[in-house]
Amino acid sequence: MTKLANKVAIVTGGSRDIGRAVSERLAAEGAKVVVNYCNNEADGQATLDAIQAAGGTAILVKADLTLPADAARLIAEAQSAFGPTIDILVNVTGGMVARKALAEMDLDFLNQVLTLNIASTFLATQAAVPHMPAGSTIINFASQAGRDGGGPGAAAYATSKGAVMTFTRSMAKELGPKGIRVNSLCPGMIATSFHDTFTKDAVREAVAAGTPLRRQGKADEVAAAVAYLASDDASFITATNIDINGGTFFS
Repeated sequence: MTKLANKVAIVTGGSRDIGRAVSERLAAEGAKVVVNYCNNEADGQATLDAIQAAGGTAILVKADLTLPADAARLIAEAQSAFGPTIDILVNVTGGMVARKALAEMDLDFLNQVLTLNIASTFLATQAAVPHMPAGSTIINFASQAGRDGGGPGAAAYATSKGAVMTFTRSMAKELGPKGIRVNSLCPGMIATSFHDTFTKDAVREAVAAGTPLRRQGKADEVAAAVAYLASDDASFITATNIDINGGTFFS
């Protein structure tokens, strides 16, 4: 018997990179997984195909988690497929959009990044919680940038991820009496398309060289932490923001 047998899990931004690894790992642990994507259906289908090929159970749902109506529809489609209860919510949806220094940013850009990272987490959480029983769990995705301010041009992104960390603590306090645990992960340099897009190769190499473990992390290593937090093995862990960065930064 796997640890998450018959649990229903929603993974926002679950179609690629860390989200894909999380979706596949939760399915491997026995969860029925709702894989959410926003723009790239091909990535979502590839994730769904991989889960089903491995014998897992999943559906694919397109939804823009910055829109309240789409967040509500995501929950409704999960319930239509797997029943009324949501046991696990993993909020992976987010991104940097672009690196911009203070002088290059305007309010529209700041709002865009905040909406993508913190509003999406808020909306998915607000939509899911009424359907989450005692013993269920929420796992948010912050970032090392939320702890250390991020690299050059990442102020908006780092601020939004700091907000995710604070939101996690607030929700842990609010939802704890209902038996719902809330934690977040703060990944550092993980080998994903995020860093392919936003981080120069020389910077990645320097960060890896300066990390005690002398390498970048892997998406499946992050997914393993999600699976642990989602399980009863972590039944007394809540309100934590867990660093996954190979020792590059610790608080």
